[in-house]
Amino acid sequence: MYLPAHFKEDRTPVLHELIRVHPFATLVMLDATGLVANHLPMEIDATAGPLGTLRGHVARGNPIWKSPRLDVEALAVFHGPQHYITPSYYATKPATGKVVPTWNYATVHAYGTLRVIDDAAWLRSFVEQLTDRHEAEHARATGDAPWHVGDAPESFLEKQLAAIVGLELPIARIEGKWKVSQNRPAEDRAGVVAGLGRSDDAAARAMAELVRERG
Repeated sequence: MYLPAHFKEDRTPVLHELIRVHPFATLVMLDATGLVANHLPMEIDATAGPLGTLRGHVARGNPIWKSPRLDVEALAVFHGPQHYITPSYYATKPATGKVVPTWNYATVHAYGTLRVIDDAAWLRSFVEQLTDRHEAEHARATGDAPWHVGDAPESFLEKQLAAIVGLELPIARIEGKWKVSQNRPAEDRAGVVAGLGRSDDAAARAMAELVRERG
């Protein structure tokens, strides 16, 4: 992706944290038909490899795992906070009028060679891990009791696990872009934080916090 130096983020822990908080990936790869994209939640294991390893699963009926071009890297894209930025936020607007709208966002691109894992024990362990993490977050947010994989009948689980295939992507290279008003003067950044902070929209407040942090 186009990555000006002032928007570049290359600290691995920061990139991993965005993946943890925003785990729904667009996985782009090349197969016998050309470029294909799939959308799935992925888990980051920071301890597996120098840059970490991504794991996920897809339906067995999904052809993504049957004919991947393993000689070409796959790409997993993760989107963090994003929001439209109006020029009305900028202090320089009344001073010069030389302002235009833009879009702020944070994103991570992770590249690596895709591995297919068709193993029931691996899938059971991974699905339990994935479920437990997101059920814990749901329970904290709602007060509901978390659902566990073991709550379902074993015979039913076996059929469900037989219907999916695991994917693993050891990260060979990773890059991040935090386009959050770093190219604007301090007074304009303050205006963006104040303007977004007045909104009831969670995405606006999340972007306001990123602009504040990077300012």
